[in-house]
Amino acid sequence: MIKPFIYPAALLIAGVDEVGRGPLVGAVVTAAVILDPAQPIVGLEDSKKLSEKRRLALYEEIIAKALSWSLGRAEPEEIDRLNILHATMLAMQRAVARLPIVPDMALIDGNRCPTLPMRSQAVVKGDSRVAEISAASILAKVTRDREMIELDRVFSGYGFAQHKGYPTAFHLEQLAVLGATEHHRRSFAPVRRVLEL
Repeated sequence: MIKPFIYPAALLIAGVDEVGRGPLVGAVVTAAVILDPAQPIVGLEDSKKLSEKRRLALYEEIIAKALSWSLGRAEPEEIDRLNILHATMLAMQRAVARLPIVPDMALIDGNRCPTLPMRSQAVVKGDSRVAEISAASILAKVTRDREMIELDRVFSGYGFAQHKGYPTAFHLEQLAVLGATEHHRRSFAPVRRVLEL
């Protein structure tokens, strides 16, 4: 049983989440969302637990109804230079900095917070417990999935549209056969091994 979340006292709360820490290819994508209490969105949930159809419908609803939302990212070369954790924190900072409305509190999915100019709190399993974080997870996932589908059109042999860059058996097989693209994360072990061959 996941404990219900008790909200901190704040006027404008942004939820922040990331998608794409585990894949071997592409950016880590983050989103920050301030929901509008006057326009509640029914069915917000961790993006991984939603069907693609439901996720896409909620994505449109979040963009239409949120008080404020924005995206952030860290590219593969930044991930390779900084490591995935630091690149994720940077991408979260970018998402929060791009919000057109400045929140007075940021709730971050996970167990640590990036350095931000406002109060922040890490929420473990936040994407299942906090509506704002659920909304951010949906925006980030739909955005990144779309990028992987685009990448699949350019590099058709890797199956990016199916596995979204995660190290599936098929992706690893194709990586060994076709080699790494410029979008692969060179510091990740399976990619590094292919490059060293």
